[in-house]
Amino acid sequence: MYIFFIIVLAVHALVNLYIGVRGWQSLELFPALRPWFIALMVLAFIAYPAGRFLEKLWYNPLSITLHWIGAFWFAVMLYLTLMLIVADLGRLVNLVFPYVAKLSNGNIPALKIALFGIISSLTIVIVGSGFINARNPKVVRLDLSIPKQAGNMEYLRIAAASDIHLGTLVGSNHTRKLVNTINSLNPDLILFAGDVVDEDVGPVIEQNLGENLKQLYAPYGIFAATGNHEYIGGGDKPIAYLENHGIKVLRDTALLVNNSFYIIGREDLQKRHFSGKPRLGLEELMKDIDLTMPLIMLDHQPYNLEEAAKAGIDLQLSGHTHHGQLWPFGYITNKLFEVSHGYYKKDSTHYYVSTGYGTWGPPVRTGNRPEILLINLYFDSE
Repeated sequence: MYIFFIIVLAVHALVNLYIGVRGWQSLELFPALRPWFIALMVLAFIAYPAGRFLEKLWYNPLSITLHWIGAFWFAVMLYLTLMLIVADLGRLVNLVFPYVAKLSNGNIPALKIALFGIISSLTIVIVGSGFINARNPKVVRLDLSIPKQAGNMEYLRIAAASDIHLGTLVGSNHTRKLVNTINSLNPDLILFAGDVVDEDVGPVIEQNLGENLKQLYAPYGIFAATGNHEYIGGGDKPIAYLENHGIKVLRDTALLVNNSFYIIGREDLQKRHFSGKPRLGLEELMKDIDLTMPLIMLDHQPYNLEEAAKAGIDLQLSGHTHHGQLWPFGYITNKLFEVSHGYYKKDSTHYYVSTGYGTWGPPVRTGNRPEILLINLYFDSE
């Protein structure tokens, strides 16, 4: 983890240096603006780590503001860098096929400031649109059939979500929207596939977000599995907070519900890094359950999907990938995971990997929309 954070900080510094140098060069026509530009760059560079550090000491308007500025800056950095790379490729082409002098009528400083304005404006539009998109989740509806009996039940109406990331950026209003939307679906069962809390539970407590969660209702219960962010946030403390506010967290647990079906919650893969103990193997976890009943499993990270198929799981719900969250990272998650997003079937096992409800890092989604799932699960032994 330490090596990972050192690499991230090094990349963060280099990208900011690149943007800073290009911005300084672009302001050749207005040298008086250069010190202000550098001051803004320094603020943007330190805002996120400073905000997160101050939050742990004292949750206050300054720490919140710095957190928001720094989080937005991650998205701004990405799109500024991509467009600056395109501009620099244009400069390389100019070395072979000179066109810049003609395009600018010999006024290179004016061309630089024009490009500065165009790139900045495009970035603001992209990031602003991504923020609006991130605040407006869609409901994905899925009808699935399992060839098993579930007591006297003919079907089960499930509302599910993953990667809510409750915290400073996903606060009271966004949490209330989650609760109201899920309740409006009239689910029989509510499931959360990990990362309900965004690392530190402090901002969740300060904003009293648990009071919103307590408004969730489903006759067969509200269950969650752990995600990597619950463990990054300390494990026991965020998990206890969720349980104290109406969400039963299944930690390598198989629970028989209504004497009709099982909910299986796997510990997140990151448990071994933070506790020194690996999660249970799926075979051990399922050794005492009735395999003739419908089996629904929550497993946050969608790795090794074949394990669920071999074990006879009927439906697995996962998240974690965010399907990249920001374009073009979805192309990377498509390579890293067998399924980065959406519905998939392997043998007789149904899988759904959600893009998630909240955001991690920047409160922006440009690669996909956030979502809540509504699954009508039909049981038919014939």
